[in-house]
Amino acid sequence: MATPALTTQIQHRTPKGKFENEPFTDFSHGKHTNDMKAALSWVSDQLGREYPLVLGGERVRASATFTSVNPAKPAEVIGVHQAGGVTEANQAVEAALKSFESWKFAPLEERVSLLLRTAEIIKQRKFEFCAWLTYEVGKNWAEADADVAECIDFLDFYAREALRLAGSQTPIQFPGERDELKYIPLGVGAVIPPWNFPLAIMAGMTAAAIVTGNTVVVKPSPDAPTIAARFLDVLEEAGMPPGVVNLLQGDGPNCGNALVEHPKVRFIAFTGSRPVGLEIHEKAAKPRAGQIWIKRTILELGGKDATIVAADADVNAAVDGVIAAAFGFSGQKCSAGSRAIIEDSIYDVFVEKLRDGLEAISVSDPVTNPRMGPVINAAAHARVLRYIEAGKAEGRLVAGGHAVETESGGYYIEPTVFIDVDPKAKLAQEEIFGPVLAVMRVKSFDEALAVANGTEFGLTGAVYSTAPENLDRARREFHVGNLYLNRKCTGAMVGAHPFGGFNMSGTDSKAGGPEYLLHFTQAKTVAERLI
Repeated sequence: MATPALTTQIQHRTPKGKFENEPFTDFSHGKHTNDMKAALSWVSDQLGREYPLVLGGERVRASATFTSVNPAKPAEVIGVHQAGGVTEANQAVEAALKSFESWKFAPLEERVSLLLRTAEIIKQRKFEFCAWLTYEVGKNWAEADADVAECIDFLDFYAREALRLAGSQTPIQFPGERDELKYIPLGVGAVIPPWNFPLAIMAGMTAAAIVTGNTVVVKPSPDAPTIAARFLDVLEEAGMPPGVVNLLQGDGPNCGNALVEHPKVRFIAFTGSRPVGLEIHEKAAKPRAGQIWIKRTILELGGKDATIVAADADVNAAVDGVIAAAFGFSGQKCSAGSRAIIEDSIYDVFVEKLRDGLEAISVSDPVTNPRMGPVINAAAHARVLRYIEAGKAEGRLVAGGHAVETESGGYYIEPTVFIDVDPKAKLAQEEIFGPVLAVMRVKSFDEALAVANGTEFGLTGAVYSTAPENLDRARREFHVGNLYLNRKCTGAMVGAHPFGGFNMSGTDSKAGGPEYLLHFTQAKTVAERLI
């Protein structure tokens, strides 16, 4: 925990200047390359450590443990973690409840300063966190760097947004009254982040909750528990009081369900798959004994994201964008461009250039920084290969289609492309969450829009076209939460591209946007008659 002197320093910390996104690291610079290699070496010496739960500031051990492993080398243990269950979930909620009684009244400046100090520490240790991401979830250097940069952005942006929200006023002052509009915290929340952005999304949901006065229980993915434990250490170093954030490791059916169903949990912030998100939404909607509120869910779910390439597009730019969106982090992003919808007149040229572009993609251990690393675990590896095998009956395989065998037993799969895919095929409808791209031929831009909108999802999309009328139609008719014109459909930037989708892609919570903190607050109007 922080010393009294540090806490005093934190309480007076304020944002400097206007918000600016954390710059990405240029790894072609020799110093940055050497710094990353040094961080990877340092982190490799920390692998295999055991981590406790953190409940109310206390280190707690459970009756059982589980391990986190390197998806590039599954025999390599990243961390040993406590397998929390219902008992530990209840303890975590009680600790958060106790802390909420004081934290909800903590000065806004103290909460804001906690986020800013946390951001500063992570900036200082940027390469270290990049290295943890590389080892635990298989991100190459650029993907890891983007994850850490987004984490820093969320902390800085939400600190500023909390200050802005505190200055809210009623639209008018009624004559003879003093009217106020306050945004107050909800209470105890469950934060359930994904493994694919285990630092940025976990930190973002947590930061939004605590800067608005809530306390939380964070239950990370069992595939990325070490990164969460390391982040909690930083929060404590930055001066976080005990119990504001509680770390509960374990699986979903045990501690996850216990959190969602607990009558004292006021909200659940979840990022993950559509099936799990809908299950959480359903469980949260059912009131439990002793529950006096309607639980709120903030859900960021899946996508089957499409890139439309019009006949007038810059084909080379479109190919580059499709490849980056489809195969960045092995397609393991809810925003990944897993469908390419190409107008007939340029279809054959596009496919030829696409195949040529894939030849430059190397697949191997992300510690050595290839273009593509592994998928996250054995179950994901098997699932993606099943889709590939089934896809052979739905389209024509023109690239990839196989596992990449290595001595380490890593979960590698070639970048895979099917062409001539029917828009109603599984390849074009179901979220695969792996390096698989379905390419579809359409006769017109009208048909392209219809195909793009023809799934249950609505998260991201992209259009490549030089025709203003096409771009204008996409603005009006392409039904996604995040639309990108003449650029790839991944890589949302905090502040510039508030992120969240329509339909089965979630509650369109718009993370990194000006309305995100409202999801973690409730508005209270106070009208005082002037005497």
